[in-house]
Amino acid sequence: MRRGRYSFAALVRHALSGHRRWPPAWRRREPKRAYDVVIVGGGGHGLATAYYLAAEHGVRDVAVVEKGWIGGGNTGRNTTIIRSNYLHPESIALYDHALRLWPTLSLELDFNIMFSDRGVMMLAHDLHDERILKRHIHANRLLGVDNRWLSPAEAKAFCPPLNIDPRARYPVLGAALQERGGVARHDAVAWGYARAADRLGVHILEGIEVKAIRRRGDRVLGVETDRGVIAAGRIGVVVAGHSSVVLGTAGLRLPIESFPLQALVSEPVKPVFPCVVMSNRVHAYISQSDKGELVIGAGTDQYVSYSQRGGIQVIRHNLEAILELFPIFARLRLMRQWAGIVDVTPDRSPIIGPTPIRGLYVNAGWGTGGFKATPGSGHLFAWTLAHEEPHPIVAPFGLDRFESGRLIDESAAAAVAH
Repeated sequence: MRRGRYSFAALVRHALSGHRRWPPAWRRREPKRAYDVVIVGGGGHGLATAYYLAAEHGVRDVAVVEKGWIGGGNTGRNTTIIRSNYLHPESIALYDHALRLWPTLSLELDFNIMFSDRGVMMLAHDLHDERILKRHIHANRLLGVDNRWLSPAEAKAFCPPLNIDPRARYPVLGAALQERGGVARHDAVAWGYARAADRLGVHILEGIEVKAIRRRGDRVLGVETDRGVIAAGRIGVVVAGHSSVVLGTAGLRLPIESFPLQALVSEPVKPVFPCVVMSNRVHAYISQSDKGELVIGAGTDQYVSYSQRGGIQVIRHNLEAILELFPIFARLRLMRQWAGIVDVTPDRSPIIGPTPIRGLYVNAGWGTGGFKATPGSGHLFAWTLAHEEPHPIVAPFGLDRFESGRLIDESAAAAVAH
């Protein structure tokens, strides 16, 4: 709801109108022949980048080109978990920058993104898990990021449905808790950024597919779309799941593999699950949505693919794991399943920054952790595009690290199998 613009009577009238006479959240535009900046990809990261370019850097001659519809890609195909409890200082700085933006994002965008800092708890099932999680806790606290250790009894007190029976196949020996973590409404994030960017003059171009990136020598010229060529001096590619395909049209090869990542929801029930629980050992995580559905995530499929179906064996293993930890949910019925396509790098950390082609920038390779970084990623990528050099926080995540060997290995922090 726009602050100060709607009365209570207007709110009720819109709620009961059956969507008639609702104002569009953003305008439908015809593409211009040229823009200062073109963002390829209308997901959360791309829209956030466009918004911050306009809001903080005064760069408003911007187009966001999306082949589908806003919120139809990975932004609408994830489990909405938000946290910053990573291991390496570079990752902690990146994800905590995003986490600090989430609590005020509804006010910033004038759009309710339904952020809930209900806490994220990561379980330990053996001595190795315990040592890894405590290492993360110490690394986080050293940099001023909240994370603390819970005993099994404390973990159950924080999340009553948790099974801490020591005879379980995967007994709970303890947990790491980041209380500032939580969830947000994924499509509301996309809609909020799209509307806010549109108000600042950004063109949101839906249903237009980028066929190729045009270049002359080592300089980018623009993008070739199914609606014609759009010229641009700077191009940011933010197309999770298809980064290597799009950048391949410019002659670039990325160190990326793409996998389906599946999730599912149960039938809605009354509030029963107060936090987010993750287990790397059994490759499963779970939370409850505001509609009452249990939202359950799995590890990536075992084989590279662009299919959004995924393997049924992954879902089966996922549910077996969840029922080990929460046997009280055994009688719930499943409602639906979906999959997104995630880009995974060798060190399980993203690629953010310029490419060897002048004017061409990439934001990719987030693996299973893209949603949580949305505001921070967009904020820092916008700075990078505006200043034409990497922001200090994202400088370690450049493509050149795969040549220098200065990798940022976050496999253990991903909390699901890669």
